[in-house]
Amino acid sequence: MGHRLSKIYTRTGDDGTTGLANGERVDKSDLRVAAFGDVDETNSALGLLLAEPSVPPAVSATLTRIQHELFEIGAELSLPGYRAIRSEHVTQLERDLDALNDDLPPLEEFVLPGGTRAAAVCHLARTICRRAERSAWAAGKLTPLSPELTRYLNRLSDLLFVMARWLARQNGGQETLWRR
Repeated sequence: MGHRLSKIYTRTGDDGTTGLANGERVDKSDLRVAAFGDVDETNSALGLLLAEPSVPPAVSATLTRIQHELFEIGAELSLPGYRAIRSEHVTQLERDLDALNDDLPPLEEFVLPGGTRAAAVCHLARTICRRAERSAWAAGKLTPLSPELTRYLNRLSDLLFVMARWLARQNGGQETLWRR
């Protein structure tokens, strides 16, 4: 593979536009740009979570796989007609979620973000992912998106919620439940 980015600044965005993967120039406020920006922000939050030393290797491996998949989602949003996320990706997220959830007690009240630093960062990633999902739905009203893409983001935010609960309870930690 050659050098993808030999020059970081191009000045082509100085006019308020940005390029999609197919070469089309769109306004930086385009809903697709907002959506792949929110997906990128989700990915960055996962990177922050991966930097936490308390995250177990199996969880790190899952998060790293998801980071790669989020790049594919960004590509789908940036390249009309490109499809990379399939139902198998959604099913894998469900398997990951079920495996973590099996170790948790039933949820009887809302959970406040926190518990441990890793759990709090995971909650932050979850809320950013929810925004990415909303942005993808908005973009999908203008440009057809695969239903797997929005299902993936929905399942990912569910997984991150369960993962945050799981991380909060590791090493003797606890969740903070909402008090009415």
